[in-house]
Formats: sequence, C-alpha cells, structure tokens
Amino acid sequence: MSRLSQSTLGFFGISSQFHELPLRFRTALSQAPLVIVVGVISAVAAWQLPEVFERQEFVAGLIMLVLVTAACIAIPWNRLWYPSYWIIPLLDFVAIAMLHHGSTGILTGLSLLHVFPVFWMSWSRVSPVAARALSLFCPLLSVWHPFILGGSGPFDGADLAAPLLVPLVSFGVAVTVSVLREDIRSQRETLENKDRLLEAALAESKRRSQQLDGVLNAIDVGVLLVDEDGLPRHMNSRQRLLQERALPAGTVDPHERDLLLYTLDRTTPVPDDQRPVARALQGSDFRDVQLWLGPPGAQVALNTSGAVLRTDDGGFNGAVLVFSDVTALVGALAAKDDFVASVSHELRTPLTSIMGYLELALDEAEDSQLQGGIPGSLRIALRNSERLLRLVSDLLTAASGTVHLETRPVCLAELIRSSLGTAETKAREAGVVLVDDTPADLPLTADPHRITQVLDNLLSNAVKYSPDGGTVTVSAWREGGSAVFRVADTGMGMSADDVEDVFEKFFRAGTVRLAGIPGVGLGMAITKDIVEAHGGSIRVESAQGRGTAFTVELPAGA
Repeated sequence: MSRLSQSTLGFFGISSQFHELPLRFRTALSQAPLVIVVGVISAVAAWQLPEVFERQEFVAGLIMLVLVTAACIAIPWNRLWYPSYWIIPLLDFVAIAMLHHGSTGILTGLSLLHVFPVFWMSWSRVSPVAARALSLFCPLLSVWHPFILGGSGPFDGADLAAPLLVPLVSFGVAVTVSVLREDIRSQRETLENKDRLLEAALAESKRRSQQLDGVLNAIDVGVLLVDEDGLPRHMNSRQRLLQERALPAGTVDPHERDLLLYTLDRTTPVPDDQRPVARALQGSDFRDVQLWLGPPGAQVALNTSGAVLRTDDGGFNGAVLVFSDVTALVGALAAKDDFVASVSHELRTPLTSIMGYLELALDEAEDSQLQGGIPGSLRIALRNSERLLRLVSDLLTAASGTVHLETRPVCLAELIRSSLGTAETKAREAGVVLVDDTPADLPLTADPHRITQVLDNLLSNAVKYSPDGGTVTVSAWREGGSAVFRVADTGMGMSADDVEDVFEKFFRAGTVRLAGIPGVGLGMAITKDIVEAHGGSIRVESAQGRGTAFTVELPAGA
C-alpha cells in the first residue's frame, strides 16, 4: 500500500494505523490521491480550458478512472488472491495514458500522474522487483502508445527518445521508494523487536517489583527508601503504619520534622538534623540509633539504621532506612534491671547486718585472744561478705543506669597512688609487679570516689587477668586541656571480637571463662559509665597473649 495513504488517513480524519485497516479500505485510500489530483485538474480545465473535454480520448480517460475507482471500492479484495489488487494501478497507467495524450497541446505535465501508481506498487509488499519493472515499462508504453497504435504517422529514433524522461523518472522513483520501504520495514521490525524486549523487561521488572513488595511487606521491620532530596520513594506496609502513628492529628503533606520523634528520655523531641532521614542526607551511614516514636502515652521504641546509596561516580543517590520496633526488648531490659535492683536492694540490708556482726565477733575474738581457727574463719567470712556487698553495689549501679557525681578539685596522681596501694596485696599474691609512672602532681576536677572506683576496677582486672604474673604499669600525663591515665598489663589479653564487647554489661571474655577466673562482667560497663559521666572517654587496646591497655581521658575542668 502507498506511503502517501498515511497522510490521506489524516486528511479523512482516520486515526488508525494504515496497515491495521482492511485491504479493501487500504486499496481505496491508495487510489484516493490520484483521483483527487485528477479531479482538481478537471475542475481547473473546465474553468479555463473547456475545449479539452471535446477530445474523446481525454473524456474516455476520465471515465476509465471513475470506473477503476468504483471497482477499487466495490471489489472485496480481502477475499481474493492478495496481489490481485495490482490490477488497479495497472489500469491507472492506461487511464493516465489516455488523459495525457487526449490533452496534448492543451494541458501539459499530465505524464507526472504516473508517479501515483508507481508509488503505490513500489510501496506495496507484493514484489519489489516486479514493481520496478512495471514502473519502467508501463510509463514507457504510456508515452509510446501513439507510436505503437500507429496514429501519429511516421516516426524515428529521436521521436522515441524524446519522452523517455517520464519512464526513467518513474523507474527512479520506484527504486527509491522500494529501497526506502525496505529500510523503513527493517527499522520497524527492529523497533518491534525492541518493543517486545522492552515489554518483556517491563513485565519482568513488574514481577520482581511485586515480589520485592511481598518480601518487604512480610517482614516486621519498617523500610523506607528516599531519593537524593530526602523525598520518600518507597516504603513497606510496616513503615506506613509507623509513619501514621508518628503523625500529629490533622497534619497535611507531612515532613520528617513534623513526626513525633523523641530522644531516650521520651520527652525531648529529636533535633531536626539528628532525625533519621536528615542524618542520611548528610551522606553517612548510621546503625542502632534508638529513639521513641508516637504521642506520649502511646510511644514505641525504635532502633534505626541507615545506608547511603551512591551513583557510579560516588555521588549521593538517596538512602535506605530501617526502623525496628524494639519496645518489647526495651521493656524486657527495664524489667530485668528492676528485678536486679530489687533483689540487690533486698540483699544489701542483711549483708550489711552480717558484716557488722562479723566485725563485732572478730573484735571479741581478738580481744579474748582466742586460739585456733576461729579468728581466721571470721576474717574469711568478713572478706567474702565484703566481696558480696561490692557485687550487690555493682548490680545496683548497673541497674540504675545513672551515675551521680560530686565533683571537686583533686589530684589525679594521688588517687592513682592510693589505688596502687590498695591493689598491692593482691598483686603480690598473684606475682604481679605494679609500676607507678605518674607525675608528682596532676590536678583535676572530678568526683574522687568515682575516679577511684574506675582505677580500682582497672587495676583489679589487670591483676586478675595476669594469672601467671607479669607487670602492670599505670602512667598519667597532661594532654592539652585533658588529664589522661593509662593502665597496661602483660596478662592474657583479649581477641579482637572480645575487645568490641568489653564494655557491655555481663560480658566476659572467652579466655577468662575458660580459665575459671571469677566475676560477673559489670566492672567495665560501670567504668565506662563513670568516665562518660565526667565528659571523658575510654579506649582499649589488646592482643591475645600479649596484654591489655585501657586509656582514660578526662577533661581537666570537668
């Protein structure tokens, strides 16, 4: 069918694709451009050159074109052999020949009408070779038919060569159109293949997206994807529920700053720049950040983490945030701490009473100068009672989660020397040498009892975890506006995994458990709380079999 018919579709207001129309309709539309042009020429001729209608051949050409067009519309081409509709353009050549020679001397240029059937056949899918051949020979016969019929008198080679331009141009048009059609057909097939691949890819992408949505909606964790501007692009059903819970009533078009998010005290709103999405937009990952979500009285505890997404060139490309509801876990931990505090408090009173009576009994035994093992047994009972009381005190401190300070100017060097003196007896019994590497004076503003507790914990551990003897060195120095001290031993040390958990409550290293060294794992957690309550920091360096070193840095004017 003719490419020209595509524009004819638009002329008649038809929006369907040409190749989707029935063959009968396509044939009529392909014939339409020739009919329209001949109709316009006839109208102009009737107005300006009416004498042309006095020529029988011209009128016969018009009648033949009308009959061919009527046959084009009336014949059900879709029921016939597909190439049979070519009879229409072939008959058009005959009608054009009659119009051309019937108007000789009156109308000029009608031989150009050969382009319409040439274009039609060349664009069709029947046979490009046949179309090119007919596009040459049919116009040739058309321009030579006066000589063939013998009605033009004698003729020579010059007479035959003069009209050859029309068939040659028609042949060139046929070749150009058929090549163009093949190129367009190839491009269309390529586009159709790409369309099929794209549709398959889109279907697969949709299927995978549905699977991902199913997985995300099945987990009991809120998942939020934000773009580079912090705008939400995807969230699972759990996250939608959490967001609805965090929105104040009547909020329209909410922003993260509108959400009811609180710090650990459950009353202070989380600052805008510390909220999960805002932190992710700063371009850094974060993990295990706890906050409270929702209105007071109906809050849930969330553990939040965020991972930044990067482009191929390392640019920021959004982030994925995960929100885990840890309300039950926080409640369980609080219940555990309450239980530990309650039990420890109940144990403390009778222990204090037992220790008092043991001290009285020991005083009476010494005053009476009792012989035998009674005084020694009383001393052992008193020592173990003191140990049990320290354990109860540690449990109470750990359960409370807060450290109360009474700060005043002190000398850190004197506190270190006092703690070294306290640890001397146990160190001697364990074969451990204590080394004091501190200056004569190192002023500090701190709670002396709490700092002594830190020193005692570190020295006690250093001695305890050096079962084969060794050296424990305590050094201290001034560093800028901070006072720093370090307790280093040459004992059994810890693995890299143990170092990461050393400040957790109730944590005990694997080597310590295997060695059967007593303890409950609260000393380092309490030590860290005390140091941080002073605004300081503590770090640990350790290698298994080579010893451990704890370094504490405290602001001198805390």
